[in-house]
Amino acid sequence: MISPEQLALLALAGYRGTQLVVHDSLLEPARLRLDEWQQRNAQSAFREAVVTLVSCVYCSGWWIAGALLATWLLVTGQWHQDPLLVHGFEWTAVAGAAVLLNRWDDSRKDHS
Repeated sequence: MISPEQLALLALAGYRGTQLVVHDSLLEPARLRLDEWQQRNAQSAFREAVVTLVSCVYCSGWWIAGALLATWLLVTGQWHQDPLLVHGFEWTAVAGAAVLLNRWDDSRKDHS
């Protein structure tokens, strides 16, 4: 099982990764192209799902947290130490902590 320090580190990385995908200007051109692609066939459920995935902190954050956690567990040799269900709980914890940071950050922008 990951330590509280590892959870905090992964949550911070998940927060930053989610900000990069959903909000940062670096990926703005890619998000605009996805929006244009979706508008060309606005009835496509698949296209709508892809656009939602990259525009929603909850959607993106969940998958980014999972990718970060899996990478961390594999690189540090912790993948086989615990049952898969434990890693599922870790995924939920990392994603939850990261989205709390995103919500906190978003709430600060409203009060600026």
